[in-house]
Amino acid sequence: MARAAQMVEVFSSVQGEGPHVGTSTLFMRFGGCDLRCRWCDSPHTWQPAPTCRLEIERGTGRSRGVANPVALEALVAAARALEAKAHRFVALTGGEPLLQPAAVAELAARLRPEGPRILLETHGLASSALEQVVEQVDVVSMDWKLASDVRRARDPVGAPLVPFHEEHERFLRVARRAPEVVVKIVVTASTRDEEVLETATRIARVAPQTPLVLQPVTPFGPVRERPRAERLLTLQARAAERLPDVRLIPQTHPLYGAP
Repeated sequence: MARAAQMVEVFSSVQGEGPHVGTSTLFMRFGGCDLRCRWCDSPHTWQPAPTCRLEIERGTGRSRGVANPVALEALVAAARALEAKAHRFVALTGGEPLLQPAAVAELAARLRPEGPRILLETHGLASSALEQVVEQVDVVSMDWKLASDVRRARDPVGAPLVPFHEEHERFLRVARRAPEVVVKIVVTASTRDEEVLETATRIARVAPQTPLVLQPVTPFGPVRERPRAERLLTLQARAAERLPDVRLIPQTHPLYGAP
């Protein structure tokens, strides 16, 4: 049983992406990530942080810092102070939370009885870790990473592209045991059509009723432009030939300045 976790922040906001966009959500952001996405809007989560930011009053942004790793008791207390039970979801996010599966499972088990649904946001690769937590979560929101924009942290820059499809398919086979699963692809100007269509084909083979969200990239860091609307609509239509539920949903929280 885990007693502490490496964290980045705990705060109250609304879900900014995916099919649950706009719903009240308490975010618990874990530190550390083993991927490097060119478009990542939270690169400060890649490495363990010395301190974690705990919001002290719901929706205000005012916070205090505590040293890492943070005791799970303190994290549960912070969630309760932010009125966890008044939120639709608690999102366990990152970084990559499944690098700390025991802490994820313990936090989910403790917060689920408070009332909110537990939503796990993950890069969708750590299937063995998911085995340890899937019974404790209500929604698995998994990214399907595309090699055109994503590499493993251990891989040198400029190394040959290594697709993630096989690992994602294994992950989805575990994730479908959760009450709800969503798959998301971040689409950039570099995204190749065949990557998206391969993803749709594999989802259709494993869990055909799973919603696939195509999320146009929010420019950040080295990614300076969004894909054109014509291309996004074409990708949506082509993926919908393979899956019954394909949605085009951008990130919304940057529009109104919420974290």
